[in-house]
Amino acid sequence: MSSYSIHSQSLSKSFGRRLIFKDINFNWADNGIFGILGPNGSGKSTLVKIIAGLIATSSGKISHKNSSGEIISENLHNHIGFVSPYLILYEEFSAWENLKIFAQIRGINFNEEKLLNYLQQFLLDNRKDDLVKTYSSGMKQRLKFVFALQHSPDVLIFDEPTSNLDEDGKKVVYKIIQEESKNRIVIIASNEIKDIELCNEVLSLEDFK
Repeated sequence: MSSYSIHSQSLSKSFGRRLIFKDINFNWADNGIFGILGPNGSGKSTLVKIIAGLIATSSGKISHKNSSGEIISENLHNHIGFVSPYLILYEEFSAWENLKIFAQIRGINFNEEKLLNYLQQFLLDNRKDDLVKTYSSGMKQRLKFVFALQHSPDVLIFDEPTSNLDEDGKKVVYKIIQEESKNRIVIIASNEIKDIELCNEVLSLEDFK
């Protein structure tokens, strides 16, 4: 079981005069699937970006801790795997080349056996040497999960994880989410009921307006 935790204290965010959400409090610890629910434009992506340390809060605090203590924001990328429709891949390279590049950027070992296993699970092993620009939108979305898992993070953050996926793709993603949640924190931001039904605990942004 993971010793990782994410704690939010009176978290609020505004853009100019527009309030996105206010006074969000939660304590997500150990392992499990935690949901962020809300309609389009409710601030789901904003909240996950704050959790990932990509943007700042307007007020309040969010903290990440492991057995060694609180993790500074500059090091959060080592602990987080992120999937979203707005993340960009290097389309002029193959999937395999992309994975090698990201391993070099992160300074981690390029574990071929592990990555081939993930590519197989996400039904991409027979296309690993093809340029990413030849992939369908669903294939690109599945490939993003391999990148998120590549460095064995403590936290997986999935913003609209089943976007662009057909039913077979969704089944693969749901299976991976359930498996990974046994050993780490998984956060799902979505307004898809089937996505949210996977969660052990759900935070509805409509309660924080």
